[in-house]
Amino acid sequence: MTARAASPPIRRPRLAQTAIGIGLAMAIVAGWLGLHFYAMFAFDLTWSSLPLALAMAALQCWLSVGLFIVSHDAMHGSLVPGGGRLNGAVGGVLLFLYAGFAWKRMRAAHFDHHRAPGSERDPDFDAKNPTSFWRWYTTFLTRYFGWRSALFVSLVVMLYWLVLAVPVEKIVLLYGMPAIASSLQLFYFGTYRPHRHESAGHAGFADRHNARSERFGTLASLASCFHFGYHHEHHRAPDVPWWALPGQRQPQPETRNRSE
Repeated sequence: MTARAASPPIRRPRLAQTAIGIGLAMAIVAGWLGLHFYAMFAFDLTWSSLPLALAMAALQCWLSVGLFIVSHDAMHGSLVPGGGRLNGAVGGVLLFLYAGFAWKRMRAAHFDHHRAPGSERDPDFDAKNPTSFWRWYTTFLTRYFGWRSALFVSLVVMLYWLVLAVPVEKIVLLYGMPAIASSLQLFYFGTYRPHRHESAGHAGFADRHNARSERFGTLASLASCFHFGYHHEHHRAPDVPWWALPGQRQPQPETRNRSE
């Protein structure tokens, strides 16, 4: 089959990209904060309201993924092109809100991932278990969720439970579970599926980026991981923001230029 050269990434004016990115980021953050505080301090959790609570938990999980994806754009400077410290300020706040993560450490680790994706030097990759979801996820957790995150979450839980008298079942269902589920969602759609090996000894990647993209439609891609499943496109053009990734979709791996 004749290889077809990939088209160059689509670029947008900085002002337009900033306006769209900040607008979407504000909507995601406002949605997360509004739902969180409503769930903790206004919502009445009973057996009859449990179905609504589960729906709220699922939405909060998705919005939590959004917090991380916006901070990821900030790492690459695509939230506010040319914004410098503004990207760092926004990204740092969102990472801390997500799980008490440290901005500089997470940003450095993510750049290491882009320098050597799918290799032993990639902090997101488990070279010993490139086909095993749970073993790889365990490695992923131990590398990123350290004492800082544990302390942050513990302080939030203690504040809500012991000081503000929020029922512990609400904290578990509407704060703890969405946080844990969002880490699974981010890992599965944003790390494991794009970078997993097809089988032992056979990676099955098209080029040096060691990444593949989903074949999801736009809505399914948004619901799964804010378009982060278009992962090969992200590695080809990491300065393209999450909301613009559908416009970067490339031919299937067998028709891509392996030198790309």
